[in-house]
Amino acid sequence: MRLHTLRPAEGSRKERKRRGRGTGSGLGKTSGRGHDGQKSRSGGGVRIGFEGGQMPLARRLPKRGFSNALFKKDYVIINLAELEERFEENTEITPEMLVETGVISNLKSGLKILGEGELTKALNIKAHKFSKSAREKILSAGGKAEVI
Repeated sequence: MRLHTLRPAEGSRKERKRRGRGTGSGLGKTSGRGHDGQKSRSGGGVRIGFEGGQMPLARRLPKRGFSNALFKKDYVIINLAELEERFEENTEITPEMLVETGVISNLKSGLKILGEGELTKALNIKAHKFSKSAREKILSAGGKAEVI
């Protein structure tokens, strides 16, 4: 077997039909769309949910429910392990400082510190939220966890 002898398996490839290219092609004139009517036209057919002028089901049923999605708060999350490797001891870490140093790209609704990893340095961290384990690890390392 050589690269130049490779061929696709028989029947695995299908040639596209060239429609509307004359009567000799077998698909000339109306291009397989039949004769007149809405579906013979360009862009023809009814839109999804159209019921022939009758009020569609989606509009006959009442609106229900409420979405709180507009008020959802989306926090940027950072683990202690990342702060441990990036910052020196007794550094005061603020959300604005993290944006400036490129640790995070934008603040969204705020900053939340999570407790994954070990913390050996005393860091003074100011954030919008702390997990329980993160707060315990920061305090046990001799640092401060201040909620903004």
